[in-house]
Amino acid sequence: MRVHLVDGTYELFRHFFALPEQVNAEGEQVAAIAGVVGSMLGFLESGVTHLGVATDHVIESFRNELYGGYKTGDGIDPKLWSQFHPLEEALRAMGVIVWDMVEFEADDALASAARVAAQDERVEEVLICTPDKDLAQSVVGRRVVQFDRRKRELRDEAGVITKFGVPPSSIPDYLALVGDSADGYPGIPGWGPKASATLLAHYGQIDRIPVDVRTWAVTVRGADRLAASLNERRDEAMLYRTLATLRTDAPVGQVDDWQWRGPTPEFVNVAARLRQPALAERAGRLGVARGTS
Repeated sequence: MRVHLVDGTYELFRHFFALPEQVNAEGEQVAAIAGVVGSMLGFLESGVTHLGVATDHVIESFRNELYGGYKTGDGIDPKLWSQFHPLEEALRAMGVIVWDMVEFEADDALASAARVAAQDERVEEVLICTPDKDLAQSVVGRRVVQFDRRKRELRDEAGVITKFGVPPSSIPDYLALVGDSADGYPGIPGWGPKASATLLAHYGQIDRIPVDVRTWAVTVRGADRLAASLNERRDEAMLYRTLATLRTDAPVGQVDDWQWRGPTPEFVNVAARLRQPALAERAGRLGVARGTS
């Protein structure tokens, strides 16, 4: 059994900026919704059996309470924002499990589902379908991998090390040091990818990097300056690591809950509102072929 976990928020953004604007008879924006729904249906038609889609039902999460500069929904195009909740409804009508996050983020749901799937002995491979570097921390060997559907790139644990210079377990520390502009935290001044990877490849975590640069076991250019910057901002670095660490206790259910069992009767109406009636026909045929409809 292979499990596919999809970042629905990313998919909605991707389709919104890739497709021309389209409205339905009620004047509602539907292009990105139809794009994502069609993409997920194509995924199912390719043989995918167990599928879960995580979305940010609201952009803010518990992390906004920890750090005032964390990302918010400010600046999101209203035409994009108006398609968030209808996408969730459309996917559910198609019979796809949706984890719409409020307290947590979509990434937390993906990390939680990856943990649940990895604990199921029936699961041979877990594919986390997102290019988001945060999810690199959830990669385990060759069994839990990251898959960029747009680039068709698959990244296992060795691939994470090749890309970032650190193993998955050190990704939160790495992001804390270099920063993550997408999530709104700046990192520690002077700590670029190379220095961060060099130190973390040896020490593993920020709190294991010695305070005294003279005891560092690796050579890093500008070590004195880096040590001073980190020592002045260790509390800040630890906060950023907390922000970068994905939760694995989001409510996502069990693997059997994620098996696609065909579209609901409502999907015919949903496809019509999306001005894509062929989606309902395709989903119906697939359901019949799999003996679910």
